[in-house]
Amino acid sequence: MAKSQKVTGSKAARNASKTLKTSSSKKSKTAAGSALSQTRSPSKVTSKKAASTASKVLKNPKASSAAKSAAGSALSQRTRSVKQSAKTGKISRKTAKSAIKKANRSK
Repeated sequence: MAKSQKVTGSKAARNASKTLKTSSSKKSKTAAGSALSQTRSPSKVTSKKAASTASKVLKNPKASSAAKSAAGSALSQRTRSVKQSAKTGKISRKTAKSAIKKANRSK
């Protein structure tokens, strides 16, 4: 998997820690855990599942601001989209196969 080159900032890390300690929402804790695990690790990236969960936390009007901060941090550390990866010429085999399938379905 590609490097993110981003790390969780100190404020987002504090919010992630607070979310892990106080929140009862599994989704909030998943996003916070992902963000916290990337505090000093630019080589780690948010998984697809954690990114999806973080997106749901951001959309939830009942989520706390600390949970949303942690979710935003986790989501910002997801790897680049296919278009950006294609510009550099680096595209995974799985992504290429998926793009081909989509193109064939639209014919």
